[in-house]
Amino acid sequence: MVLVLSNIKKLYDGTSATEDAVLEGIDLYLVGQRVDAICPHNPQLSLGSEHTLFDASELTVTPGMIDCHGHVTVLGLDGAAMELANGPASLLHFEKVLYTTLVDGGVTTLRDVGGASHLLKRLVDDGDMIGPRLKIAICMLSSTGGHGDFRGTDRCHAEISKLWPPVPGRPSSIVDGPWECRKRVREIAACGADLIKLCTSPGVASPSDQLEHRDFTPQEIEAICDEASARGLKVAAHAHSASGIELAIRHGVHDIQHISFMNERLVEMAHKKGCTVTPTSWVLAELPHAQGLSPFVMEKVEKVAEVHTQAVQYASAGGLKILAGTDPVLTGMHGRNYLEIVFLVRDGLAPLQAWYGATGLAAAEIGQSDAGTLLPGQRADLLLWKQDVLDEPIRMTDESLLEVIKDGVAYRGGAPELPQRGFRDLVRDRIAPPPE
Repeated sequence: MVLVLSNIKKLYDGTSATEDAVLEGIDLYLVGQRVDAICPHNPQLSLGSEHTLFDASELTVTPGMIDCHGHVTVLGLDGAAMELANGPASLLHFEKVLYTTLVDGGVTTLRDVGGASHLLKRLVDDGDMIGPRLKIAICMLSSTGGHGDFRGTDRCHAEISKLWPPVPGRPSSIVDGPWECRKRVREIAACGADLIKLCTSPGVASPSDQLEHRDFTPQEIEAICDEASARGLKVAAHAHSASGIELAIRHGVHDIQHISFMNERLVEMAHKKGCTVTPTSWVLAELPHAQGLSPFVMEKVEKVAEVHTQAVQYASAGGLKILAGTDPVLTGMHGRNYLEIVFLVRDGLAPLQAWYGATGLAAAEIGQSDAGTLLPGQRADLLLWKQDVLDEPIRMTDESLLEVIKDGVAYRGGAPELPQRGFRDLVRDRIAPPPE
């Protein structure tokens, strides 16, 4: 069956951050799970019985979004949320996150940089869960007492960190010493990771580390990056502080995340090394308004809030590749992932620059080169919007998102003329038909 989105009012193909990537009056042909053709609208189009025509003359069409900083196993930062994430019903909650990230958030590919195991990735790939396809780091490597160590100040050596404790398919994120770091990277790779994530600086939300202190030593970071490279894996680093950003750049990290204290000197270093950055602008704008955070955490939040926008502007002015990533660790963030584009623009990016970092550029950088662009042969991942969200991303809302299509199938129910799949279909697929 050939699906034709006819006379699309405005289409962004995801190939660049320039106006050349924006087309008007376009017919988009989808065959199965792929884009078949894209061409100027033909009002005399002769359709055969194998064609389905969908009038898109009032719609804006974009590629499905690629979120480069996800955490589908984080339900919030408080104790109750972590208990849910580690409890016997955790898989049910993760399924809800996956569903809303795709259907409400418009994310068709998600790079999960800590928490999700290969099991979740397989469940989505096999059609047993509805959600974005996953690229997974599995762990977020941290030293004892660092950003990934959520044992708090009243700690016990026998207590397991409440954030991503070891489970089948996910070893501990807490590791010390170069050789133990090497071993842990080997374990994570064997568990099916697509990348390695580590912390080169302390964090904002973590309960006991000072923002300006060091997490890993240079020797540990170099060991992690060397082992990852030996297995064909790129490394992403959580890095707020200037010292943490510099450690990441110097010792082999490819993608620097958060970048709060990045300055012009560090931008130049990162540019020479070919590093990308993922600023996570939305969550860092939301944290100052979050409820229930400790005074210790809020003090760190305030420090980051003062400098983050300037850091994004330094990165943009210095020509760094900027990726979109939500870091949805606060309650209510899952399913509104498109707001990262809005906040990147608020921090100084041009709208198409932000869109590119959430589509074609992101796909190339995370190793999902068959997605992120609307070109012949690419995956049929696309979003249908009721409003022009390219010039004005702030128009992106739950109401303006009409449909989410992943691999040629619609999931939102906003355009029932299109091939649809929802929870009812998922349940039907799970249950074997009764014997005749």
